[in-house]
Amino acid sequence: MTLSQLTLHNFRNYPELRLNAAPGFMVFSGANGAGKTNILEAVSMLAPGRGLRRASLRDIARQNGPGDFAVAAQLDDVHLGSGTTTEAPERRKTRINETAVPTNDLAEWLSILWLTPAMDRLFTEGASGRRNFLDRLVTALEPAHAGNCARYEAARRERNRLLADTHPAEKNWMDGLDVQLARYGSLVAEARHRMVSALNQGLEQSDSQIFATPAVGLADEQLHSEQQLIQMLQQNRAADRAAGRTIRGPHRADLKVFHSAKQQPAEKCSTGEQKALLFSIILAHADLIADRRDRRPILLLDEVAAHLDPERRAALFAKLAERGGQVWLTGTEPDLFRDIPDESLHFEVSDGTVTQR
Repeated sequence: MTLSQLTLHNFRNYPELRLNAAPGFMVFSGANGAGKTNILEAVSMLAPGRGLRRASLRDIARQNGPGDFAVAAQLDDVHLGSGTTTEAPERRKTRINETAVPTNDLAEWLSILWLTPAMDRLFTEGASGRRNFLDRLVTALEPAHAGNCARYEAARRERNRLLADTHPAEKNWMDGLDVQLARYGSLVAEARHRMVSALNQGLEQSDSQIFATPAVGLADEQLHSEQQLIQMLQQNRAADRAAGRTIRGPHRADLKVFHSAKQQPAEKCSTGEQKALLFSIILAHADLIADRRDRRPILLLDEVAAHLDPERRAALFAKLAERGGQVWLTGTEPDLFRDIPDESLHFEVSDGTVTQR
């Protein structure tokens, strides 16, 4: 999966920007605050979800601009675009070949994985961040997962609204929502379990000499069928009504990661070990996508080179070059990328201006 062109309009600190891209490494260097990460964030907006910063749409639009923004890209002969308008700055619209489509349809065309400094806190913060990370991995592998998650969440929000209402809803209405919640919840849970199983197989074969080898698992209830989920929801309805929300279900799942060699949970590992575990997961998942979808995903690696010693950095770049695909990297110093192939594209970023070196 390779973008040949990226175009930004009123995106963060870029009034307008057009970049020609190529397979292999796309390297952006420059001072902190110059706008390097903004470019990677723009690419991440060509996937379902809220992008690598999980920012609000209003925050993405250029400060002091008219309030809209747009990201467009060329993928082979397919034109992808997503953004907002000044009339509806909080509603994201997406087009594929100039035809309006649901934003989740982007997953059918692109798989995008990223690693950012903010993800260093993934193992020590709440379960919602790990769930989002998990669902991004699943969607990159099975594009339909994004739509199933959205339908499950829509049904859960409506069910929670009725549960919190002081006037109990009609039984038939609640029964109908339970059916929806169970249908999409079982699809969501099954896809997560499939991905975790396949990822573990890939991790067992990964090169532990570069980064630590993790094992991943799901800390949730047992995998339930649609019928079992319906029964659980109905049995728990009184408790859910008392709580004013749906207590049990796939929305409570949590991704658990273990350092295989040390037999230690990731949250108890050092910061460096946690970053190494994340690297291993991203690289193994990229291989899994390439195997299942017959195309390598786009990788967005934000400020990762500065946190690696020269030997590991060179080994990482060699591994990425060997695997192929398109990799977008940022760093403050061009010298951090001296070990990447000579044919790579290098760009200097300064105050919203991007110049090819």
